Amino acid sequence: MQELFKIFRFTAKDAKALESESIEPHVHDFEELIIGAEGKISHFIDFDDEIVYAPFVSFVTQGKPHLLRPQTHEGKCDLWVIRFRSEFMSETIFKLYGYFHNRANITLPTNRCFNRLTSLCEMMLDEVERPNPNLSIIKQLFTSLLTMVYNEKPENPDQESSNAHSQTYANFLRILEENFRRPVKISFYAEKLFMSKRNLNLICQEVMQQSVGEIIETRKLTEAKNLLINTNKTIAEIGFELGYNEKAYFSKVFKRKTGQTPSAFKKEMKQLIS
Repeated sequence: MQELFKIFRFTAKDAKALESESIEPHVHDFEELIIGAEGKISHFIDFDDEIVYAPFVSFVTQGKPHLLRPQTHEGKCDLWVIRFRSEFMSETIFKLYGYFHNRANITLPTNRCFNRLTSLCEMMLDEVERPNPNLSIIKQLFTSLLTMVYNEKPENPDQESSNAHSQTYANFLRILEENFRRPVKISFYAEKLFMSKRNLNLICQEVMQQSVGEIIETRKLTEAKNLLINTNKTIAEIGFELGYNEKAYFSKVFKRKTGQTPSAFKKEMKQLIS
């Protein structure tokens, strides 16, 4: 996806048009958040197939295999689909990852809060459809929407995971948030969690299908994107702040993970945002 942000509405008519279509499991190169006001979805993700009825919120991280089929329920379907590149919300993307790491689909109560979620979606769509949309306004609206989602608890207490691996992963994310700028090794995180590097890696693979090293590197580069977009710091300064002692090595890692050099990424973002 070339755009930083995209939002559209999916209706009962759209769902019926998909009924005869064959959909295969796939991965995205973008993040996707779905606000379900009416209808239901059949969602295969994390090796589990689930039917989720509205009202709900679903989140699919980029690179995670899944298959989602919107469907009508009692003849209705009204979904808001929000697609965005991680760098658009680089300041908060890891909080989003952490919130949804063990539950891609969250059923929310039908109340004023959920109605406000759909109102925010309407406001974001209105801004996107303007001749010169203001991404700062969209970002503020989207941040408000995410804050409301975080403050809502699932109506089914069983959805709150008591799984030991899930709790360990959540603790790992908390420790990572406090230490990702430091040049510490994987053993540092394992020791903090009173386990071996191997066991921590197995848990991360189970929960996110990524190694510990990949998750740490992703967190560092997410912050690097944030600093490249929102500060005037040099590439060397950003690399040093994130624990890379050499500018050349930081640039090499950044390009390997993103396909762009830090300077090329910064230039592209300025063109998209300006």
